[in-house]
Amino acid sequence: MNIQNIYQLYSISSGIEINSKKVKKKSIFIALKGKNFDGNQFADEAISNGAMLAIVDDQKYAVCKEKTIYVYNTLYFLHELAKYHRYRLHHIPIIVITGSNGKTTTKELVAAILAKKYKKVHYTINNFNNHIGIPLTILSMSENTQISVIEIGANHEKEIEKMCYIINPDYGYITNFGKAHLEGFKNIKGIIRSKLELYNFLKKNKKLVFINGDDPIQLSNSIGMKRYIFSERKKSNVNVYIKYLWDKNCIKSILYIKNIKIVSPLIGNYNLFNIASAITIGTYFQVSLKRIKEAIEEYVPNNYRSQILIKNNVKIIIDCYNANPTSMIKSLDFFNHIKGDKIVILGDMLELGFFSNQEHENIISFIIKSNINIAFLIGDIFCNTKKTSDKIIKFINKKSFVEWIQKYSIPKTDYILIKGSREIALESLICFI
Repeated sequence: MNIQNIYQLYSISSGIEINSKKVKKKSIFIALKGKNFDGNQFADEAISNGAMLAIVDDQKYAVCKEKTIYVYNTLYFLHELAKYHRYRLHHIPIIVITGSNGKTTTKELVAAILAKKYKKVHYTINNFNNHIGIPLTILSMSENTQISVIEIGANHEKEIEKMCYIINPDYGYITNFGKAHLEGFKNIKGIIRSKLELYNFLKKNKKLVFINGDDPIQLSNSIGMKRYIFSERKKSNVNVYIKYLWDKNCIKSILYIKNIKIVSPLIGNYNLFNIASAITIGTYFQVSLKRIKEAIEEYVPNNYRSQILIKNNVKIIIDCYNANPTSMIKSLDFFNHIKGDKIVILGDMLELGFFSNQEHENIISFIIKSNINIAFLIGDIFCNTKKTSDKIIKFINKKSFVEWIQKYSIPKTDYILIKGSREIALESLICFI
């Protein structure tokens, strides 16, 4: 069967599934492979659970000829099916958002704003932003979708380029260029090249890019492109002028557009650019400022990103969905300027490769010089650092930290910041605080 024939079956199915235990009746199961699993082994289970079809790339599992299709590579097939689906739905405008930090928050804000105008907004759910999640997201886009917002994450070069050929975006925005996934990118130049793959695609296809006019990397690398620019500075080429309230003592994010004050519950002045870009995109798509203000002020994060929880009169800032050197320093810098007693609970920053030890030493240096009262550092990377001080306590893992809490309890404080890489899952510590 060619891709068109299988697509006809997909069009009458209940959707794509890659987990045999989650298949719905009449869904299509695609047997993907990972480091520790082989989806081919679960093809029969998927069919037994109601799948109308199983796509495999190991012929020994293509035993049920009526309900099994063999392909050379199931991941490649998933990409091609998504690409064909996008081709069929080429009329739907898609906005792509990528960057080192803030892409998920920006994506959700953009979707919330667009939902004030459009009845059917499609967007990336959770963190489905990789080479598997993106094609699945595209395939979940229905024919009655009016607009879509897709997030791209990347940990090596050429990944964004490859995803762009699947998504075929009409618009794009890069949040920033920070020290994320250094293990795959090798250095900051590799990170910049990777993110700019989005610009290359948009420029080649004469599509539009949204630009933070206060970011020189974005400005210089988008010359000659169709641009829609926002900035805090009044310039002739700026489409949207936004004024930020850079008040480091203010937990909420506040900005102004055309004398309209917008107060977001998102904490940290590092979120101001994320909010501003979402406002800009909403403005481009002619969402009224009244509706934009509503969407921004109604949006409350619930994914461990820039959340605030009050427990026993302590304000706990939960920003532990992920971490890299750039986002960690920005969070600590913001936290450092809040008035009151402060404690940080930080987990290892992963995927930094050769730079790992030095970047963790840099975090400790910042803490030592700061007015943060106590820092609890969790993970074997932090434990292997040499720098320390009286206000730093290191733990090899979460278990040893919990044991310490149960023995001594957290000292009295006004604020606690929790931040670390996703794999560390520091949110599990909240119940012990």
